[in-house]
Amino acid sequence: MDPVIVGLIGIVILVVLFVLGMPVGFAMALVGFAGFSYLVTPSAGLGLLARDVFANLSSYSLTVIPMFLLMGSIAFATGISSRLYAASHTLFGQVRGGLAMATILACAGFAAICGSTTATAAAMGKIALPEMKKYGYDDALATGSVASAGSLGILIPPSTIFIVYGIMTQQSIGSLFLAGIFPGILLTILFVIVVVILCKRNPALAPAGQATTMKQKITGLSGIIEMMILFLLVMGGLFAGWFSPVQAGAVGAAGAILIGLIRRNLTWKAFKEAILDTVKVTCEIMIIVTGAVVLGHFIAITTIPNMLSGWIAGLGLPAVVVMAMIILMYLIGGLFMDSLAMVTLTIPIIYPLVLAMGFDPIWFGVIIVLVTEMGVITPPVGINVYVIKSITRGISLETIFKGIFPFLIAIIVCVALLLAFPQIATFLPGIASN
Repeated sequence: MDPVIVGLIGIVILVVLFVLGMPVGFAMALVGFAGFSYLVTPSAGLGLLARDVFANLSSYSLTVIPMFLLMGSIAFATGISSRLYAASHTLFGQVRGGLAMATILACAGFAAICGSTTATAAAMGKIALPEMKKYGYDDALATGSVASAGSLGILIPPSTIFIVYGIMTQQSIGSLFLAGIFPGILLTILFVIVVVILCKRNPALAPAGQATTMKQKITGLSGIIEMMILFLLVMGGLFAGWFSPVQAGAVGAAGAILIGLIRRNLTWKAFKEAILDTVKVTCEIMIIVTGAVVLGHFIAITTIPNMLSGWIAGLGLPAVVVMAMIILMYLIGGLFMDSLAMVTLTIPIIYPLVLAMGFDPIWFGVIIVLVTEMGVITPPVGINVYVIKSITRGISLETIFKGIFPFLIAIIVCVALLLAFPQIATFLPGIASN
């Protein structure tokens, strides 16, 4: 049978396995192994499986994942997230929609030391939603702002999606982290603008909170000091070339533990829970990445990526139109698949095409993260929506999904701005490489 036909059949089987609920990593590894064995030999397939599993699970570069996850888990356990929200609340809580703005800013701050969208949404949702309910905020605005701002966890560095993308494409993880800073700030500002517009159109959505004095505002800024220390330590060290991404993650995790010990609020129970949570999430990511590598080898020998690149190049379409088609594909796929699964499944096919069209791979990494960011808040998958649903009572999924759509427009605007001005993402990596 023609390798291309075998590849297409494998992709169809993979989608069916996803629909049936098979874990993503195992589904990709199974299809990759079976397809490779069919096209080459069963013994070659077994050799590939053993080699890829060993190579990935013993890879030094992958240790960057547990380090940054541990930093985020420890930061949550030591109360950094709650102090971030308190500081944002003091600064903006007194204006109409201020609590929603405070939540967005706190999510951005926590994302800078976390790297997980679900962890960011859960951490801030537990703190912010009761406050917004107390002040009479509209349920859709309250839940929508938390779920949407939680998605900043995979854009503002450190980001697990950037790490996986960098490993799969052999791009610099440090450069990807730097590339995510300005787009992350831009999207945070756009989210705040959404809240301002919504409250201006309908003041009843978010009443003003209690006023705070200038002294209280200045005092409240102390709540962001710890986050800034960790972020500057990690990103500053990467930017200056003091240490590698793996070392940066370790330094950040050690810094979070040190902050907890100095404050005396890192209990042994909280520490163990942070370790267990880190191990669990790390194992999930490792299995997905390993499965994606096995699948990638199968896809490569089917020649589908090369044929796709040649076919699209033959159409003579402008590069921006091709990129629009790729983005649309990711938007549709994100409706049905987890963001990490979507990236690991499609990169072996799409990445060669992106390089052939002359796009900057670092810039494309930011675009990928932004587009998959929509998937974590859009139905039917929308993992952040389900996270918020799990920590709220009496609020329907329909209400939460209704609340995210204005913020979805903000993400689309951000993608459009990066398409028009790629320098937003490439400026800092360009400086670092000079």
